[in-house]
Amino acid sequence: MPAYRGSCHCGTVTFSLVSEIEELTTCDCSLCRQKNALMTKVHESALTVESGEDLLSAYEWNTHRAKHFFCSRCGIYVFHRKRAAPDHFGVNVFCLEDFDPTTVPVRATEGMGMSVVDPNARRQWPGPRESG
Repeated sequence: MPAYRGSCHCGTVTFSLVSEIEELTTCDCSLCRQKNALMTKVHESALTVESGEDLLSAYEWNTHRAKHFFCSRCGIYVFHRKRAAPDHFGVNVFCLEDFDPTTVPVRATEGMGMSVVDPNARRQWPGPRESG
């Protein structure tokens, strides 16, 4: 199984990933569009934070199931716990050392169509609205 090392921009947060990377995804939800994310999906057992875990900041919105992790020093998005598959992470492949994303197919995913359940949802959060 291939192993990768990754980090945020300043090197405070480092992690390792042991997984085949057979597909990359983009997402059209409001958050992923704004952070221009290109991700690979891995099981939680494949990702190990090596350093800087105490300096990760988490951003949650809408259902609060997905947890997006950023380095609190440099602000780089490194990975997130997925809303639709909470035992998996989406990993920012641009944080991986010696990984060429042009060698792996990219699939667009539709996050915009996921339901929005927050009664105070911002209009920038597209998706079908569910009653409170």
